[in-house]
Amino acid sequence: MTEVVSVRFKNHGKVYYFAPDGLEIAIGEDVVVETSKGLEFGECVSGNQWVEDEHIVPPLRSVVRIATDDDKRIVELNRDREKEAFAICQKKIAAHGLDMKLVDVECSFEGNKIIFYFASEGRVDFRDLVKDLASVFRTRIELRQIGVRDEAKMLGGLGICGRPFCCSEFLCDFAPVSTKMAKTQSMSLNPSKISGSCGRLMCCLRYEQEAYEELVKNVPKNGAFVQTPQGYGNITQINLLRQKIKVKLDGPEQAIKTFDVGEVAAVPGGRPKPGAPLPDVLKLQPKEEPEPEAEQEVQSTAVMVIEESGTEALVVSETAAPPAVREGGSGEHRHSKPRRRSRKPRQQGEGRQPHGDKQPQSEQKQSSRGDGKSAPQPRGEKKPGHPPHKKQPRPDSQPKGEKAAKPDGGDGQPKKNDSRRRFFRRKPKSGQPPKSE
Repeated sequence: MTEVVSVRFKNHGKVYYFAPDGLEIAIGEDVVVETSKGLEFGECVSGNQWVEDEHIVPPLRSVVRIATDDDKRIVELNRDREKEAFAICQKKIAAHGLDMKLVDVECSFEGNKIIFYFASEGRVDFRDLVKDLASVFRTRIELRQIGVRDEAKMLGGLGICGRPFCCSEFLCDFAPVSTKMAKTQSMSLNPSKISGSCGRLMCCLRYEQEAYEELVKNVPKNGAFVQTPQGYGNITQINLLRQKIKVKLDGPEQAIKTFDVGEVAAVPGGRPKPGAPLPDVLKLQPKEEPEPEAEQEVQSTAVMVIEESGTEALVVSETAAPPAVREGGSGEHRHSKPRRRSRKPRQQGEGRQPHGDKQPQSEQKQSSRGDGKSAPQPRGEKKPGHPPHKKQPRPDSQPKGEKAAKPDGGDGQPKKNDSRRRFFRRKPKSGQPPKSE
């Protein structure tokens, strides 16, 4: 953060930051500041304030002093000198026959330079004019060519709205303005109505451009075929600020009705061909409804409990599913619901239905004596429900200690798998003959 004061050199000039150097400067006071061109006289438009370092253009120059009576007297002498120089320069321009319009003259505070501002449509060779002016004023002379907008900013005046020019009142820079802005704001494209006194497009076209761009997004175009609560028709007029639309309804009467923007829907593709059905677009418009609160999905958990009597009981507990399960974070579909088991209590002695020929696990845990402990089962006996299984020896098995003989083709060599070679035969390299079988 840096302490600065804001200074303006002319009524239509830009605002610059200067370091106060310990001075307390109030708004409206005249000050003498140091610039790259020397000492200048200006007016304080904003007193001591703190600004971010990123908003300061280095180097930050300082305020030399608050203007005294002598400084103000020098400024008045310079104003009289500017008027005299303006009249002399006009005579010199006429004498040289130059196609240029003198706009303003500015004398520096120290009196060592005079700047002449002029406007012209093309380039002007004013070298002889500069020599004549230098011989008259005996000081440094500068001639600067400006545009028509800068000319209106310096001279000032009243616009078509009856107020002073924005550029001479508060605008520091000229923002680009295009004809597209006038179209967006539904203004007449007559150049005399959208142009200012300078002959360029009015700067005020840019003030409300962002607001119009937001309003245009929700409004159909002029002349579009739309559906209304009273029928179909074409748009004849749009009022963006009031969000009203005038529609010429189809029918023998061809009445013109006014609707709100939300009551009208544009038909995609325009007016359909004769005989084609008219789509109902109003029903397809999404209605803004408050979103219902997300209900927590209930996840059931089944717990198998073995009572002391040896019977089974199924206890189902419901808990809210964690966010990962509801949102599908566990790999399941986000809309899938957890399976719930039947809450019907089981009868005493009724167990689960075995799948296939498998033995239910509950029967293995139950004791034949009914005391809740599993009884040991003989090692050689098989579970009921399974057929006896005997281990059959493999036909190609050999007794232990003897090696199996390798099949051969009769000549003592291993037999090759021709079917395997048929499908996995390698291609010969380029330039080499294929190998024979």
